[in-house]
Amino acid sequence: MVGNCRKEVDELEDKQYEKATFAGGCFWCMVKPFDEQPGIKEVISGYTGGNVKNPTYQEVCSETTGHYEAVQISFDPQIFPYEKLLEMYWQQIDPTDEGGQFYDRGQSYQTAIFYHNKKQKQLAEESKNRIEKNGPFTKPIVTKVLPAADFYPAEDYHQHYYRKNPERYEAYQTGSGRKAFIKEHWGEK
Repeated sequence: MVGNCRKEVDELEDKQYEKATFAGGCFWCMVKPFDEQPGIKEVISGYTGGNVKNPTYQEVCSETTGHYEAVQISFDPQIFPYEKLLEMYWQQIDPTDEGGQFYDRGQSYQTAIFYHNKKQKQLAEESKNRIEKNGPFTKPIVTKVLPAADFYPAEDYHQHYYRKNPERYEAYQTGSGRKAFIKEHWGEK
């Protein structure tokens, strides 16, 4: 009986959360901006959009699976609306680079917004159009808006990498050019 009550409470708690999935190059760099924000339940690094079930990091890096490195965010839209997630997303990437992101090249590092419902698709397309019209970019926006696909969590050592390896994370952010790019286009955070 107690088990059934716990299950019902868990189901009620999960009903308030939605999922958002974003590909923005190296998933290590896509966790920290969203992690620990109010209304964010969890941020998981993983792989999506490909044609192999349960791919490994090595398989995805081989560029043979069709997967993107991505993050999947569970969020409470009453506290942290999807529109705000989109705004944060655009400020983490170079949406004009069709070959990958910063040092990381190839399809698995391209940018994409994976929508989970019609409302997310509409909001994603509207936000992409705003960025296209209002900048701060002068080149065309190449970030794709795609339907959500199966999402496979990455290996444990990739999860919350910025916490586990703060020095290497910071060196990567700086060395890859991501940190300077964000500062140049969006200012200090």
